[in-house]
Amino acid sequence: SSEPPPPPPRVVVACAGTTDLPVAEEAALTLEHSGLSVDRVYDAGVAGLHRIVNALPRLRDPSVRAVIVCAGMDGALPSVVAGLVAVPVVAVPTSVGYGAAFGGVSALLTMLNSCAPGVGVVNIDNGFGAAALAFKFAGAGATGGDGDP
Repeated sequence: SSEPPPPPPRVVVACAGTTDLPVAEEAALTLEHSGLSVDRVYDAGVAGLHRIVNALPRLRDPSVRAVIVCAGMDGALPSVVAGLVAVPVVAVPTSVGYGAAFGGVSALLTMLNSCAPGVGVVNIDNGFGAAALAFKFAGAGATGGDGDP
């Protein structure tokens, strides 16, 4: 008996708050235009941790090859997600926030200092760069294409 083929690769795009949506959508649309399936988990920040916990079945689905996490403010969500999944996490700091967010620098520094293994960080508001990295993690370019999303 032959085993069924593995599911096609998929990437989850998550964001902490609704103000992170433009960057998250840039990543999601780039991946979809590259032929990958995308599952969106939006408004799931650490201020309401139950929302990311409720999304665990989607984050841990066997077809998921990478998770992109967009977050501003303190930028803590990528570390939380990386501690819950076995696939690479692409962290995207966003320039939203108030107080001492410094246009995304605060979130960037938090993400760069993540103690969770398997977190890669792209520059502030770089949804396209996050999608390009997740595309490569998903192995989508490994079938003889030029590797470009």
